[in-house]
Amino acid sequence: METAIAFIIVFGSLVFFHELGHFIFAKRAGIMVREFAIGFGPKILGLTKGETLYTIRLLPLGGYVRMAGEDLDSVELQPGFRLAVLLNKDEKVEKIYLNQNKQLPDMLFLEVEKADLEKGLYIEGYDEDDRPVRYRVSRNAAIVENGKETLIAPYDRQFGSKSVGKRAMTIFAGPLFNFILAFFLFVILGFWQGVPTFEPVIKEVTDNSPAMAAGMENGDLVTAIDGEPIESWQELSAIIQENPGKKLTFEVLRNGDTFTMDITPKEVTQKKVTFGQIGVTYESPVEENPWKAIPYGAEQTITWIKEILRLLGMLVTGQFTIDALSGPVGIYKATEEVAKWGVASLMNWAAVLSINLGIMNLLPLPALDGGRLLFFGFEAVRGKPVDRQKEGMVHFVGIMLLMVLMIIVTWNDIQRFFF
Repeated sequence: METAIAFIIVFGSLVFFHELGHFIFAKRAGIMVREFAIGFGPKILGLTKGETLYTIRLLPLGGYVRMAGEDLDSVELQPGFRLAVLLNKDEKVEKIYLNQNKQLPDMLFLEVEKADLEKGLYIEGYDEDDRPVRYRVSRNAAIVENGKETLIAPYDRQFGSKSVGKRAMTIFAGPLFNFILAFFLFVILGFWQGVPTFEPVIKEVTDNSPAMAAGMENGDLVTAIDGEPIESWQELSAIIQENPGKKLTFEVLRNGDTFTMDITPKEVTQKKVTFGQIGVTYESPVEENPWKAIPYGAEQTITWIKEILRLLGMLVTGQFTIDALSGPVGIYKATEEVAKWGVASLMNWAAVLSINLGIMNLLPLPALDGGRLLFFGFEAVRGKPVDRQKEGMVHFVGIMLLMVLMIIVTWNDIQRFFF
């Protein structure tokens, strides 16, 4: 139960901030946001405030911001439609009733001949006495059908009406907010726990390991490998992992004296990925200086962005396969393990996941934010947008492929953890 709560809090926070980025920049651009949703599927909770419906949905595997002008958002009033309208004090239509049989005070019935609810904002037709009528439509008018109200979206409030720059920024803001969230989480950890120095100091040498065989001892400070200076544990770890089976020459500082030793990292394979280990553990010294928390947050964010991009590069070049990827089940199990180490470890894990979510969404693949940004790039170069039907078909195919990928990685997770 605790793991489920931790997973929902962590993953829910990442999704919330991602969608919050889209939401804020959509509002700044003047785009009508119809729904801000956390989760998919059936609605559990819903609250309408202003022109936006805020919902929590059953499946906590993502979220969305539904903007006016996207998908099948608009309602067209076709010639021959029978409808009723209510006018406001300015004699403009404020309510449009579809399938309305019940007569309400001041309600006017008509048969539509022509209507424009996006640019011209009018309805023309014939009243009950077959006389021609023309009504202006309020920008805040609502369509009422089967008791459900939906605000109309004038064209200038729709996503597609905005400049390429504003649309691109609205889409990019989701991943951007994931990076911002990670930055703030790392800053909080820096204030709370102190700022790690990341000095490459060996905490403990494991028995019967290559490091012990070479004479490495607890407390050794690694200063260079193969003549190249080492300034952080991350550098030390990366070199060891990238050189399984290759002899490396270490220079270490011990009690003021410098020692040189040759160590060959042993090959270790996990999740079909091979890397090197020499058999040492690490615990970074910390510096309790609140002024360093902010640069620490920035450094950690940049470091993890680089690391995740490096791993993506390894996936592209075939250095590890799709079997090494994890889906929701893998993230859930990892969260279960991390949660055992306390709130600070969970925050650090959330920050890394947030960066990962931001980068994954920026990949130039259909249906992802990066895929949409790619189409905006084409539009900027061509000077006109790509046909919406063609773009929609590309994104649909992308969604199908992503679903297949999700099924594959989820099945891999199930086999890995339960069989």
